[in-house]
Amino acid sequence: MKPVLLVLAAGMGSRYGGVKQIDSVGRHGECLLDFSAFDAKKSEFGKVVFVIRPDIEKDFRERLFDRVARNFDAEYVFQTHDSLLDASEAEKSSGRTKPWGTVHAVLCAEERINAPFVVINSDDYYGREAFAILGKYLSSIDKNSCEHAMVGYILGNTMSKSGSVSRGVCSVENGYLESIVENTKISYKGDGIVSEVDGREIPFTGKEWVSMNFFGFSLKAFEQFHKYWDDFKASSISDLKAEALLPVAASDIVKNGQGSIKFFTSSEQWFGMTYPQDREIVKQEIEKKLESGYYPEKLWER
Repeated sequence: MKPVLLVLAAGMGSRYGGVKQIDSVGRHGECLLDFSAFDAKKSEFGKVVFVIRPDIEKDFRERLFDRVARNFDAEYVFQTHDSLLDASEAEKSSGRTKPWGTVHAVLCAEERINAPFVVINSDDYYGREAFAILGKYLSSIDKNSCEHAMVGYILGNTMSKSGSVSRGVCSVENGYLESIVENTKISYKGDGIVSEVDGREIPFTGKEWVSMNFFGFSLKAFEQFHKYWDDFKASSISDLKAEALLPVAASDIVKNGQGSIKFFTSSEQWFGMTYPQDREIVKQEIEKKLESGYYPEKLWER
């Protein structure tokens, strides 16, 4: 069974200042997501499912989806404030404007996923190697396997020159994930890399393995995601800023003995659309790949 690509594209883009998911970065108006969808198709994925906000549907279709859907089996679902909430929960959280987070987004798409699936962010470039690795792995496992997977990246290859980033720092043992610890405000300082936590600076070498939300799950993972989401609602339904984070839920699968996560690696250079000034950097990196023949002049046939 061919795996499914699930793209989380409902974020607000507060640091970017716009709908970065559908900003043009290619020669013919392609978005960053065009290249991820192309790499997934090349890596024998069966279809792509996008999670978006209702308010960007029109632009999303015009700038990206209709083009992809003419060349690849594609569909989309909505993530809204009241998705997966009962009336009482919706009322308690009525003042919230921030999305509920990546676990919530994944659960919004559950009914459209019928095979092992890869989850990615919409604003990150991962490289075809990662899609090929998880595509092959997920095609080999049972849809209800307890062995999931991820691709980790080298921290130094995932930094932004435009500002700080958040990264889940991974502990790995014998090729399997042990834990992920989310670190916010990681940035360059002098010749080094530091993370700011509660006013303290934690130094990094830049060689640490980090999660970029490139996970591969069997359908079995939904059981743990539902438990995580229920626990999150019980503790944070009235919190206007709390988010249900996929790296935390994935780490809980391991911590709670519900399964394992095989840890693959990639030496690809990450780039992404976190800040407005990142767009020009992304365009330059995509252009390099076009000039080298990594991608064809036009990604899609029509």
